[in-house]
Amino acid sequence: MTQPCMNQPCMTQRDQAAIAFDELHSRHAAALTQQAFLLTGRPRLAQRAVERGFRLAWQRWPQVAVDPDPAGWVRAATYEYALAPWHRLCPGLRTARMPDRLAAPAEPSDQALLVTLLSLPAPYRRTLVLHDGVGLGLGETAAEIEASTPAAAGRLAHAREQIAERLPELGLGGRPPARQGEILRARLARLAAAEQMPPPAAEFVRSGSERSAERTTRAVFGLIGLFALVTLLTVIVTPDHHTPQEQSMSPVPHAPVAPERHRHGDESAHKAGGSHRAGSAHKARGAHRHAGEAVRKRLRQARLRPESR
Repeated sequence: MTQPCMNQPCMTQRDQAAIAFDELHSRHAAALTQQAFLLTGRPRLAQRAVERGFRLAWQRWPQVAVDPDPAGWVRAATYEYALAPWHRLCPGLRTARMPDRLAAPAEPSDQALLVTLLSLPAPYRRTLVLHDGVGLGLGETAAEIEASTPAAAGRLAHAREQIAERLPELGLGGRPPARQGEILRARLARLAAAEQMPPPAAEFVRSGSERSAERTTRAVFGLIGLFALVTLLTVIVTPDHHTPQEQSMSPVPHAPVAPERHRHGDESAHKAGGSHRAGSAHKARGAHRHAGEAVRKRLRQARLRPESR
């Protein structure tokens, strides 16, 4: 039997989830905003990416709550949104070639480091921020970027080489990889801390996530209802049955019947051909008869001549 709450009101399961979510938000939202700024160079896009990541986490909180690393789950969602390829279609959301602003006081080397960081391809930039900025190990970095460990190591080495070549004053050239990581970790931490971008409140994120989920549900049911209505109208308008045209039972098609005038013309031509053939035969018989009479006449004359006897 459940004991009633005597000193304080009982918390529902949703209240417990909200408390755990708010705690996760308060611990990691600010740092995630700074990291997103290092990825994009745009403060508003960084705040929007963090809000999107936490909204998605609240919508899937049962899954996030049992994840071994809830902060990593939100970080992955935030990075995915911040570096989404479709942001290139919107000038206000694409990664800045030059940072929108850099909080004062800022040294020229910090500005140059941020510009160089933004010039790197997105996969290399993300790998560098995760490994040298956040401090993840190489295996953890590879798992989060969904790549093999050698591939992650190659991206990290390429990013460091580009920074060392463009910013020789950082002293990365000729250093071992471990020392390069220490130098970059300190410089990226100072660069990120210079940006004071307050993230949205946790309660605002939760309410916005619930409104977004409600709108999505309504849109889905609206599309289903529209599809059902169109289907019903189609059934009503379409006849129940149709009578197919009668087809001949004979597998051989009928020969086409010639028009009347063509038939008369064919008959006339046939008669004319017959008459011509009959006349030719009659002439041939007459010529043969005349030739026979001439031969018989010559034979009679030959018998009457004396020298022939």
